[in-house]
Amino acid sequence: MSIEFLLTALVVVLAPGTGVIYTLATGLTRGKLAAIAASVGCTIGIVPAMLAAILGLAAVLHSSAIAFQIVKYAGVAFLLYLAWQTLRDRGALSVDANESSRDLAQIALRGTMLNVLNPKLSLFFLAFLPQFLSGDASKATAEMLLLGAVFMAMTFVVFVGYGVFASLARDKVLESPRAMTWLRRVFAASFAGLGLKLAFERT
Repeated sequence: MSIEFLLTALVVVLAPGTGVIYTLATGLTRGKLAAIAASVGCTIGIVPAMLAAILGLAAVLHSSAIAFQIVKYAGVAFLLYLAWQTLRDRGALSVDANESSRDLAQIALRGTMLNVLNPKLSLFFLAFLPQFLSGDASKATAEMLLLGAVFMAMTFVVFVGYGVFASLARDKVLESPRAMTWLRRVFAASFAGLGLKLAFERT
């Protein structure tokens, strides 16, 4: 495993996206445990995309306009749903001091769905991972699994960092109804904007 892969993967993981926004929103209003649950969900959501890339399914998705559009618009719908729930004081920005295990599971599930319903993620792995293979065809699958696992571990650590950092500001934010109102609007607009961006993505 090269230092180039680690640095490139870190840059990709640090870049703001749906998972980062979701984890920040969750940590900011629901606290540390909820942020960790969101991080777990977003990390698990990488697994289908990674396996699709390894098995070559991403190439099929890329070549099939219908399959790509189905997954894409399901993702768009889910992002717009999160935006609406955020504005309604539910979903990622629902404040609840007594978080239950069921609530945490729902938070993780939403994080998982964000990545599962992103067709670009499998295409990213298909284009990204092969660049760092040794060139030995007999080891390609094992190497891609290893690289994918490292990428997932980095995602989890970075997302937890984002979420915990956001949770540190939680008390200050919750004390200000005006700040909460603006946060809901900002995160709702972010989810909606990412949904619209995805809607115009092409294979």
